[in-house]
Amino acid sequence: MNKLKSYYNSEGKTYLVEVKLSSISQLFNSFDPSPFIEKDLDDEVENYIVQSVREFSINTPLKLIFYLPPEKQDEAKQILPEAIHHYFDYRKQNSEKELRTILRQGRTSLIIGLVFLFTCISTTEFTNWLASGPLTHIFQEGLVIIGWVAMWRPIEIFLYDWWSIKNNQKLYDKLSQITIEIKQNKEEKVSIKSQSKEILPL
Repeated sequence: MNKLKSYYNSEGKTYLVEVKLSSISQLFNSFDPSPFIEKDLDDEVENYIVQSVREFSINTPLKLIFYLPPEKQDEAKQILPEAIHHYFDYRKQNSEKELRTILRQGRTSLIIGLVFLFTCISTTEFTNWLASGPLTHIFQEGLVIIGWVAMWRPIEIFLYDWWSIKNNQKLYDKLSQITIEIKQNKEEKVSIKSQSKEILPL
């Protein structure tokens, strides 16, 4: 956190994610024909904002500041806060759907895995009544291993896959409500160049 303190400016206990623009259109995907309020963010801009916010704990107060030329500020104040919040609320809803889908897959995989594991174990018990010997033992051990392998997918989902999606959901929820401020351009702030869209840290 000490490194973050030196990397990001702050206002009291609130840390600032700062982006410099020469025009509002730089912020949005140029191939999206939707109105500004409904446009997707430019991939590079979104990645910078998301990765910056991800560096902080979910409870750390943050503010998103856009620096624009004076003549662009009035329009930006009307458009940007709603557009940014709308976009990240959309991303949050997608994460919620993704989480529900992966958990549903996990439950289905768990049922299938348990049934298959039970079948494998039951088969090994049944073979004890039919024959015995090294080959039978190898066959039984193989069935048990295959049964547990079938359990790997639900275990993977419930131990690993879901929490990364949940973290994204929390992050997008935070961004959908983040305080947004429009200020006049300052050369030393984070810059998105008009041609290359290169994002430069403080």
